[in-house]
Parts: sequence; structure tokens; C-alpha cells
Amino acid sequence: MMVPAALLLLGALTAVLAPRLLARAQWPEREPVVALWVWQCVVGAVLLCFALSMLLSAAAAWLAVRGRLFAAAPHGVVDAYGLGPTGGPWATGTALALAGGGLWTGARLTREVLRARARRRAQGAELLVRAPLMPGEDPAGARLVVLEGTRPDAWWLPGAAPQLVVTTAALGRLKGSQLDAVLAHEQGHAQARHDWLLHCSRALAGGFPQVPVFAAFEAEMHRLVELAADDVASRRFGRLTIALALVGLNEDRGVFGPYPSPQPHVSERVRRLLSAAPRLSAGRRLRLTALATLVPVVPLVVALMPGLSALA
Repeated sequence: MMVPAALLLLGALTAVLAPRLLARAQWPEREPVVALWVWQCVVGAVLLCFALSMLLSAAAAWLAVRGRLFAAAPHGVVDAYGLGPTGGPWATGTALALAGGGLWTGARLTREVLRARARRRAQGAELLVRAPLMPGEDPAGARLVVLEGTRPDAWWLPGAAPQLVVTTAALGRLKGSQLDAVLAHEQGHAQARHDWLLHCSRALAGGFPQVPVFAAFEAEMHRLVELAADDVASRRFGRLTIALALVGLNEDRGVFGPYPSPQPHVSERVRRLLSAAPRLSAGRRLRLTALATLVPVVPLVVALMPGLSALA
């Protein structure tokens, strides 16, 4: 029973320490895409620790599970894990608790996806009422929808027929290629499927609000996906263009004033774009990506080590 306990301990330490280490790092703002990958690997490693601990705890608690899990393994491999004839109440309780956590996570993610789809359908229906299709317009094609509105705003409505929605007030604010930069920003979200990252992060943070890594994962996903989309737009239209577009869309919302704002990331994004900090070198980006990829490998090594040692 040492391996399931070790996996639980590894998952708990990763969940507590990883957000602190990443919060101290300065490079994620310069490389948001790499930072997104690092966060996904860290959260994946935590979930993998708990999933492997659940499997081994269940194998220790119930012989039927053990027989299926180690069906193709030599007898010495099973003995190497020290599961014993019965794992006792500790193994049963651990397996049931972790299985319940897995079911709860799946339920939260399903709920989040269904709610997002319902919101998209409602927004799409509202758009068809406020901005009906023109004669001969393809309903399955991407379209730019202009809505009457006194508040400058622009957003991307994903789906089978993605749409960029812009208010008339925003058209009055966005000059030159700024509208194209906003379109490129929103297309960056769609192409990278940032909506799925946000769904997963909200499901984990909502289901387990006391787990530090999940709460930090949600907060960082909201910030990093915007930075990544800003970079997509700035590579095509320049940092100044997308920065001016952000200012034009948000200057009436109090986000640039001296008082706390409900959208603090907007001013940070403008500052980042105007400061034009250089990217990390290709070699460092590659090292960070490779190191992050190895993080989920650690729980696999911990789980497989006794069996591999028995076979050696």
C-alpha cells in the first residue's frame, strides 16, 4: 500500500507547491502559450496521481479489480506492490473517495459544457432576431454581425457557424486596422480552442474550490488565453494596434483609472503590449516545454516502478 500513499502525497505536494512556483516566475507573461502548456501538464499530473492511486487502492481493496488490473502481469509483479490479501478499510475508503472525486469532476465538466452550449444557443437565437440573415447569406458561414449599441464591445460567438459580434459604438471607436486586430484576437481564441480550457478550469475550480492548484488554474487560464490571443493579433497587426483597440473598447469602463477595476487584466494587457518585452529564446522555450511534458511522467514512474523492478 506504499505506492498509492506515495501517489497521494505526490499529488498533494504538486497541488500546493506548483501554483506558488509558477506565481513567482516572470516568464509566463512573455510566453503565454508555453505557460498554458505548463499549467495543463501540472494539472494533468495532479489528476493522474489521484487516478493511479485510486486504481491501486481499488486493486488492494477488491480482488476482482486486482485480477483485471494485473491480469497479464507475472505473479511477482503483484507481490512487488505489497497489496496483501485485502487492503483493509484504508484502501477501500481511499478508492471510494477518489472515485467519488472523479465522478464529481466529470459531472461538473458535463454541467459546464452543457451550460456553455445553452448560452451559445440563446445568444445565437438572439442574434438572429436582432441581426437576421440577409437574402442569399450562407447560415453556415462565418459572419461579422453589427449590433446597435451605445457601449463599445466586441466578442466571438463560437459554434458550428462562428460569428464576430461588434456594436456600432465599437465601430465608431476602432480606427484603421484595429477592427481587423480584434477579429484576429477572437479568431486566435477559436483556433486554439481556448473555450475548452476555460470549461475544464471552471469545472475543477468549482468542484474543488479548496484545492490551490485548481483555483490558480482557473485564474491563470482566463489571463493567459487573453495574452495568447493578443500575441496572435499583434503578430499580424502590431502591438500598438491591438493595444489601441483594447483602450478604445474599454476606456469607458473604468479599467484604466486609479481605483480597483472589475477587469484588471485589461490594463495589464495594454501595459504588456506597449512594453514589448522580448520573447524567450527558442532554446529556452523548448526546454520549458520539454520539462513540463515530463511532469505527468513522474506519477507514471512512481506507479510502475515496483512492477518494473520485479521484472528486472
